[in-house]
Amino acid sequence: MIYLRLFFEFCKIGLFSVGGGLATIPFLTELGKRTGWFTSGQLADMIAVSESTPGPMGVNMATYAGFTTAGIPGAVMATLGLVFPSIVIILIIAQFLQKFRESKAVDAVFYGLRAASVALITAAMLQVARIALLNHAMPDGSTQLFYWPAIILAAAVFICVQFTPLKKWHPIVFIAISAVIGILIGG
Repeated sequence: MIYLRLFFEFCKIGLFSVGGGLATIPFLTELGKRTGWFTSGQLADMIAVSESTPGPMGVNMATYAGFTTAGIPGAVMATLGLVFPSIVIILIIAQFLQKFRESKAVDAVFYGLRAASVALITAAMLQVARIALLNHAMPDGSTQLFYWPAIILAAAVFICVQFTPLKKWHPIVFIAISAVIGILIGG
């Protein structure tokens, strides 16, 4: 039963998360709260692993969430659920796209989808920033509102990617350096 539920839940996410992997984050946040399958901390780990591994972020996150919920079969069902709507929609669109490509209505739909994608990605960015930078649990059990080491690291990476010579560096370099710094800071 859990496998069908994983497929169904991720099928809904795949159907409505227009805009790519980052757009799945608000849906995954809600799914974790509603089902208890993963915590916000585990979601942050999913995002980090998904961003650091090859492949589409949304698919990686579905695979990770499915695996943590129900092992390898859960990973397969969640991944299939996420990509199923896209495959069906692409097959349908491919049949009609040539016929309607010059349509103003089709252009208007794509214009609206772009705006929705920006909103979903912005919401995801704010959610990730909140998880990574705020309300950090301390070793003594207390909670610290701002996690200054993470805020400083995020600001440093942001400044570095704005600096012209460093713009040529591959993103994996920044991820690797940040991982090493995280190990040094986190112990």
